[in-house]
Amino acid sequence: MYQVPDQQGKLAVVTGANSGTGKETARRLAAAGADVVLAVRTEAKGEQAKAEILAAHPGARAEVRRLDLADQSSVRAFTDGLIADGRPLDVLVNNAGVMNVPARTETVDGFELQLASNFLGPFTLTVRLLPLLLSAPAPRVATMSSGVATRARIDFDDLQSARRYSPTRAYAQSKLADLLLMTRLAGLAAERGWPLLSTGAHPGYTRTNLMTSGPNLNGGRPGLIEALAYRIVPSQGPEQGAEPLLYAAADPGATPGGYYGPRWAVVGPAKPVAVPRPGRDKAAAARLWREAEHLTGESLPAQATA
Repeated sequence: MYQVPDQQGKLAVVTGANSGTGKETARRLAAAGADVVLAVRTEAKGEQAKAEILAAHPGARAEVRRLDLADQSSVRAFTDGLIADGRPLDVLVNNAGVMNVPARTETVDGFELQLASNFLGPFTLTVRLLPLLLSAPAPRVATMSSGVATRARIDFDDLQSARRYSPTRAYAQSKLADLLLMTRLAGLAAERGWPLLSTGAHPGYTRTNLMTSGPNLNGGRPGLIEALAYRIVPSQGPEQGAEPLLYAAADPGATPGGYYGPRWAVVGPAKPVAVPRPGRDKAAAARLWREAEHLTGESLPAQATA
């Protein structure tokens, strides 16, 4: 099992920390000494996850704060709270997401749900927290993508899947968007001399409720191919599946723009993996960043542009 380096004195925010890879990431960062904010949509579930973490590690420090990435006002309220605290943020883990929502669903902001939860929410979260990140000595932003990003593309002409919606295509596009967010953030850090390390990860085929919660929304259910894949494709639990993300978030060997995944693509210990070609497209990354600024109304804060 991967041993997380000492995190004493660090503040970490982990989204989707009430279950799956998020809870495992929060648990192991807390066990290594970090003060961890469990950023969750349902506070009761977050409190249960916190109780489990503290039961396993009585000396750990963790707190629960509400964050719904599909709601831009919730993201702003969450970031406002951290900014008011004023404490430098050492690690931001963009883990939460939703997968394969069967019917096109719009958020309160009018965004397609998968794009909103998996990309636009994390974009706003990251941009608004940049001043706190850049006030830390060696900050990191680790963003969870997916193996499906390899065969995805960004449809700039129909980014919200309004003309044609496919659950799997929309999910793949959103996870490629996460990779491009990681790539663009790493580029900005290099251009502007920020000490920030932007990294990415994918969990392979990890058994979490992500596989069922999205497909079951609005009375849906997993398709035949998905249902068969759940039974026959090699898979692993969150303990192993979180390790690429933990490496991206905490290991001293992680590199700017580095991408980490299971050794055998779908299962296995974490190792550096190649960023898929669509995720290396710097022009697409810059264009997507501009589009996200337009959609969310958020841009680099003054503290990050000086």
